[in-house]
Amino acid sequence: MRHPTDIERDKKSISTLVELTGVFEGIASMRIAQIKNQVLQATEFFNDLWGIYSQLRVDSLFRFGRSQSGEEVLSKDLYILITAEGGFSGDIDQKLIKAMQKSYNKDKHDIIVIGHHGAMQLAQRGISFKKYFKLPSKDKNINVAPIIRYVQQYQKTTVFYQQYISLMVQDVKQIELSAAVQQQGEDSEEKDKKEIITADNTIFEPSMYNVIDHLERSMLQIAMSQLILDSKLAQYASRFRAMTASHERAEESQGDLRLEYNRAKRAIKDQRLKEIINGMRKSKAAA
Repeated sequence: MRHPTDIERDKKSISTLVELTGVFEGIASMRIAQIKNQVLQATEFFNDLWGIYSQLRVDSLFRFGRSQSGEEVLSKDLYILITAEGGFSGDIDQKLIKAMQKSYNKDKHDIIVIGHHGAMQLAQRGISFKKYFKLPSKDKNINVAPIIRYVQQYQKTTVFYQQYISLMVQDVKQIELSAAVQQQGEDSEEKDKKEIITADNTIFEPSMYNVIDHLERSMLQIAMSQLILDSKLAQYASRFRAMTASHERAEESQGDLRLEYNRAKRAIKDQRLKEIINGMRKSKAAA
């Protein structure tokens, strides 16, 4: 049996681990709540933009805010992968890349990866990518304009991301970016008709088509930001689950060490008591 001093040292170490995992668990829970609130605010802003946009557009085509740019569109399609920045994301990034590889063709697709872990995974598989962006450390005011500039160069953009289902469940999803905008717009439509905005009752500068392009770019940025936030939400949920499991295991180990410590102290007392009794018996026998 180990000496109580050694067990006491292990108890202090595991107590520190219990405190740390508890703190990280609380931080992950707090970040989940913050991101959910941020998504709700962005959705309200998107709904306002969609209300204006749906009244101005002349058809159902979504032109990625490039109708007035005159730039040529690349014949390839764009894949955007949203992965974790660090290596503590479990196996969900590997699942995301495997899902992408099912349809990936290097001659037909270019890849942009968000998150250092995903870039490393692609490099290990020998898959080249056009651009790498760091996963935004902030959950507010995410600047996705550089990403949208790449999106505007392609006919079609598909985003592969991690979706938050619940604290215990995260899944890999893919969605066409323009479809994400359309879907969110359809979800925001209200039955009550708002005031119709037309060229007859509104002044557009420099032109109505430029305003429509600006609205499309803005909605693309919001949709892209929300997909990033959804991925971060899934990552925080995964960390919360990992920290919860680690915290529970640490508490169990702490309880086991406490029991072992008490048994070790009791064994020492029993040994000393035996020595005292044996010593008294020897004294009596000598007398």
